[in-house]
Amino acid sequence: MKQIQSHKELLAALKGTKKAYCLLCKKGSDLSECAYNTIQENLSKDINVFVADVNIVRDIHTQYNINSVPTLMTFENSKYINLNKGCNNSSFYQALFNENTYVAKKDTENAQKRVIVYSTPTCTYCTQIKKYFDEKGIKYRDIDVSKDQKAAEEMVKRSGQQGVPQTDINGQIVIGFDRIKINKLLGIE
Repeated sequence: MKQIQSHKELLAALKGTKKAYCLLCKKGSDLSECAYNTIQENLSKDINVFVADVNIVRDIHTQYNINSVPTLMTFENSKYINLNKGCNNSSFYQALFNENTYVAKKDTENAQKRVIVYSTPTCTYCTQIKKYFDEKGIKYRDIDVSKDQKAAEEMVKRSGQQGVPQTDINGQIVIGFDRIKINKLLGIE
């Protein structure tokens, strides 16, 4: 198993591989250690497994919207197709690596990004952006910063701005109702 230090390095390592895996783990976590050791015990030499410790590598899990570890990501021809969470037993990994399991393909191209709108009830632009998301079928989480002081402080800390609306799209902050930037980040035409 080869250690990976960044998303860029992972993409380079995936080039030319028909099938490969990337284990996202957290050093010092019992569950991550379990997954790492069980996978290592069930590997053959022709299986490519890359490992990224999320304590060090901070750009892979955000790229694929993964929010828990350990997670074993599956790639075919350099394309992310599926994931398996947690620590599984030896027979699971043997079946997975020998392709003796049925795996439903993850629809990553059409997967919606995580959207959080920071707003207040009296903000006209906040109402407009939420209406826009509703019209476009975009699911979002609305956080009323007038009622949640901790969320308001986090919003200011992340963006350096106090005004609303602010929209977090997979970690990218959009200040105000910037339709062009929002459409670009969400792939809306």
